[in-house]
Amino acid sequence: MKLSKKSIPGIIICVLIAAIATILGKLKIGNVSLEVIGAPVFAILIGMIVTLIKPDLSSADMWQSGIKFTSKKILQWAVIILGFSLNLGTIAKVGTQSLPVIVCTISTSLITAFILMKLLKIDPKVSTLIGVGSSICGGSAIAATAPVIEADDEEVAQAISVIFLFNVLAALIFPSFGRAIGLGSEGFAIFAGTAVNDTSSVTAAASTAEGLYGVEGILSTAVTVKLTRTLAIIPITLTLALYRMYKAKKEGGASNTFDFKKIFPWFILFFVGASIITTIVGLVPASAFTAFYNDNFVHAMKWLAKFFIAMAMCAIGLNTDIVKLVKKGGKPIFMGFVCWIAITAVSIAIQLLTGIYYTNL
Repeated sequence: MKLSKKSIPGIIICVLIAAIATILGKLKIGNVSLEVIGAPVFAILIGMIVTLIKPDLSSADMWQSGIKFTSKKILQWAVIILGFSLNLGTIAKVGTQSLPVIVCTISTSLITAFILMKLLKIDPKVSTLIGVGSSICGGSAIAATAPVIEADDEEVAQAISVIFLFNVLAALIFPSFGRAIGLGSEGFAIFAGTAVNDTSSVTAAASTAEGLYGVEGILSTAVTVKLTRTLAIIPITLTLALYRMYKAKKEGGASNTFDFKKIFPWFILFFVGASIITTIVGLVPASAFTAFYNDNFVHAMKWLAKFFIAMAMCAIGLNTDIVKLVKKGGKPIFMGFVCWIAITAVSIAIQLLTGIYYTNL
């Protein structure tokens, strides 16, 4: 799918809605920041509401091409740009201690989603998206996985809705919960970084916890742990691509004409490349260039990645029937709930086993 003049009107609609969603995501109601919800969720909700009011909008020739381009290509560009926020050196230093917790929580979520998919007969693509969204990094993981498994917009919307629900609950509940069960400040940082799905919700939970614990550093540690989790996007998407290749070959038999180049998630290589660039810059002695790169360029790329995700979520919302989504939502929500509880329990259990539980910053 290539960018063309025909795509421009639809892209402009997505830009406008993403801009509104970004503004909403920065608002505060009293002492409550709407950042816990986040621009991507606002964008997908606005998109679904617009479609509910004007159902023929996304199917109209004038808008269809741009909306489709945004939901597919812009989503991949968002993942690539996200790579600039990952300094592999920093992650190696801070994230190593949390690695056993990360591996166990990711494995738990994926296994739980697989078992529930079989037991409850939930759509495999929705189950995969909920599994990776719960275990890795919410919307970003869903954005990376959707094109690999060829999930349609409705399936992506279903998964995003489930992840959003438990993101908000985690951000609101976990700070007080962690303090109540005696987690140390570092223990809570690792707990937040491994048991909360989305970066915005990790930020919200960790920021609140710093006030409750009266300690600084919880936020930076939690975000670093979260970014370490984000790297799991690479093996997960590659594994899914290889599985699809195996399945296609098996079904194709002797006349197999499956082309691996078409299914391989090439954008993940660019994601890795962006991470490597940031890592190399981090090794360069301090200078005006490194200061500009770290303080300005990386910050701008983080913002652009979030904005692109909001654009893509808007496009997905415009292609989603909210009534149908709600009717089909029971089983996926239950799956998300079980994954959420399982990840929470495993994160706490592994910290107890490894001695991190009571550790303070």
